Amino acid sequence: MIGIFDSGVGGMTVARAVEQFLPGYPILYLGDIARTPYGTKSAATIIEYSRNNVRFLLEQGATLIVIACNTASSVATQALRQEFSVPIFEVISPAVAEAAKASKNGRIGVIGTSATVRSAMYEKLLHEARPDCQVFQKACPLLVPLAEEGWLNRQESKMIIRRYLHPLKNQQIDTLVLGCTHYPLFAPLIQARIGKRVRLIDSSLATAAFLQTIFNERADWAKGLKTGGKNRFFVTDRTESVHKIAEMIFRRPMQLDLV
Repeated sequence: MIGIFDSGVGGMTVARAVEQFLPGYPILYLGDIARTPYGTKSAATIIEYSRNNVRFLLEQGATLIVIACNTASSVATQALRQEFSVPIFEVISPAVAEAAKASKNGRIGVIGTSATVRSAMYEKLLHEARPDCQVFQKACPLLVPLAEEGWLNRQESKMIIRRYLHPLKNQQIDTLVLGCTHYPLFAPLIQARIGKRVRLIDSSLATAAFLQTIFNERADWAKGLKTGGKNRFFVTDRTESVHKIAEMIFRRPMQLDLV
C-alpha cells in the first residue's frame, strides 16, 4: 500500500493524482490537520511530526511513503530515509525536474511556506538541474490556513495572492512552482494574477507522474504495493470545511477517519 501524509488537506491533491495515474494501487492517507500548518514550525518539530506520521502509516500497512508536504519534504526527508527502511519519496524533486524543463527564459518563481523557502531546497535543486536559471522565491504563509478554512474563492484570498505574487510578476518569470500541495487549490486565482503566459508547476501531478514512471520501470517491485485492500483516509482533526474540501478534491463522498 502507498502511504501518503501531509500537514492537512493539501496532500489530498497528491492522493487524488496518484489515484488517477496509478489506479489499482491502494492508498493510505494521513492529514495532520490538528497540527497544521507545518510551515511556521521549527525544523525539529517538523521532523518529529513527520516521524510520527510515517510510523502511523506503516502500522496501518503502508510499504511505501510519499511525503505529500513540501515543508516536510524540504526539512525531514533525509531524517526519515535514515530512520525507516521503506522507500520514501518527496514532492520537491519531481516538481523541480518539470520546472527546469518547462522554463524557456530560465526565470523560475517558487512560492511555498516559510519553512520551505527558508530551507532553500528548491533553489538548490533547480540550480543543480539547470545551472543557468534564476530562482525567485516568495513565502506565502497565509495560504495554507486559508485553504484549510475553505476560503478558495474569497475576496480576501484574491487580495492576499495578488500581494504575494506582485514581486514575482515584476521579475518576469515564465514558470511558477506551486511549492506547497495546498496551493493547487488556488490555481485559478494564482494563474489569473501571475498571468496566463506563466506556466504553473503542480507538484502533486509531477509527483504522481514520477511515481508512474518508477512503477513502470520496477514492475516486480511495484506489484507488492497492490495488496492491502481499499483506500483509507485518516485525519487528526475533522471539521466541516475539511470534509467539503476533501469531497471537492476527489469529486465523490469521502469518509475521513479520525485518529
